[in-house]
Amino acid sequence: MGHGAGGTAGAGLGGIPVTGGGLLVVGDVVTDVVARHVSPLVHGTDTAARISTLPGGAGANAACWAARSGCRDVRLVARVGADSAAWHEDVLRRAGVRPLLVVDDGAPTATVVALVDSAAERTFLTDSGAVLRLCPADWSPSLLDGIAHLHLSGYLLFAATSRATALLALREARRRNIPASVDPASAGFLAGLGVDTFLTAVEGAELLLPNADEARLLTGLPEPADAAAKLSLMFPRVVVTLGEEGTLLAAGGTVTGRVPAVPVRAAVDSTGAGDAFTGGFLAARLAGADEATAAAAGCRSGAEAVATVGGRPGG
Repeated sequence: MGHGAGGTAGAGLGGIPVTGGGLLVVGDVVTDVVARHVSPLVHGTDTAARISTLPGGAGANAACWAARSGCRDVRLVARVGADSAAWHEDVLRRAGVRPLLVVDDGAPTATVVALVDSAAERTFLTDSGAVLRLCPADWSPSLLDGIAHLHLSGYLLFAATSRATALLALREARRRNIPASVDPASAGFLAGLGVDTFLTAVEGAELLLPNADEARLLTGLPEPADAAAKLSLMFPRVVVTLGEEGTLLAAGGTVTGRVPAVPVRAAVDSTGAGDAFTGGFLAARLAGADEATAAAAGCRSGAEAVATVGGRPGG
């Protein structure tokens, strides 16, 4: 894997450096099979669908949206299978992301089948493949050279090997005073891992970016605003995405802001909307925007994602 050059930038608003330095995403690359079906699934027989095979993965998607949103130095560390490594690397490069991919000869690239209904809501079937095999030997502290912000995809936390790798990255970022953010990634997998295990693992992250379901699960509180406030006692800053209801900002045990969603005329696929928000938000923060302005930028990216099939930016 290639290494960047230079040191870290000075801290800016909310601890996120805003001058110089890039964004390093440690996460997942996935091949998405998106099946859009107008009528409900019928068990035991055929249901007509429009099916596309596209590049995806929460970490990779967020990296691509950050690049789309103006971040000029975006790098991605992930593990992919030899079966599609060249394709994924090429697609990432064309999206403006520097791929630092580890090729796995023992497992295929992760695959997600996304079943998208007529309301653009999606249900995932996930084969983690090579994603969770990202191992400590794949990590080097020098990967943080020239980096101003580290973002971790929570998917890495759902297996011991990849979790150990993610924690190495987080620990080194803390040692260098590089702020880090975490996307909890999946309420379903999070429930399986356990809330306490997750919260212990990501202790020290500066920013948590859950959706409403993940925030509820992490706190046991039914109202997203209450959950955001409680989480902000554990993390300096919390941003909870609420889909069509926009975004909540919280710090110090209090909701500090609410940012409305951007209306979407024709929603086709909600896959990757949260990843788009993350990429847009982080790019804006790294460019010097305050949190509310960055959240508005994230909402614009999320709206664009919902109007696009798959989790990456369109043309």
